[in-house]
Amino acid sequence: MQEVGRSGMSEVVTLQQFRRLPEDSASHGSGHHGSAHDGAGQGADVKLIVARSTDPRPASEPAVFFDRREFNLILNLYARMVGMGEWRDYAIGHDRESCSFAVFRRTADGALYRIVKTPKLARKQGAFAIIAQGGRIVRRGKELAVMLRFFEPKRDATL
Repeated sequence: MQEVGRSGMSEVVTLQQFRRLPEDSASHGSGHHGSAHDGAGQGADVKLIVARSTDPRPASEPAVFFDRREFNLILNLYARMVGMGEWRDYAIGHDRESCSFAVFRRTADGALYRIVKTPKLARKQGAFAIIAQGGRIVRRGKELAVMLRFFEPKRDATL
């Protein structure tokens, strides 16, 4: 039996084609999965969906994304910045090692800032980073709430 992976290709095959698919273990040799008659009726055209995983990650490794508390902090900041007219759009992305929340001043432009979470860097440099438009890391740290203070309006020192 084929195992369904997190992200993979799938195809529709007939029951006879499925029976001819090679099994994962080499001990079966012939690759035959039973007789041509399955009890569902002679010549029944049964279709199966077979998924083949192309994701090299082990099934135990969780996907990286912001947790609810982190996501709420980011969305609250986004709402404030939209209210001030600074930001107009956002995008969310993730891959195996990190996730990001990108903000845009105009939709057609590149990301103004990206808030990135990389859990593998949590012990070394901190899991969170704020990356500016040119790719420069403007802030890095372990606590997202502290990191997001970067976007607070700067208070002018009055003498």
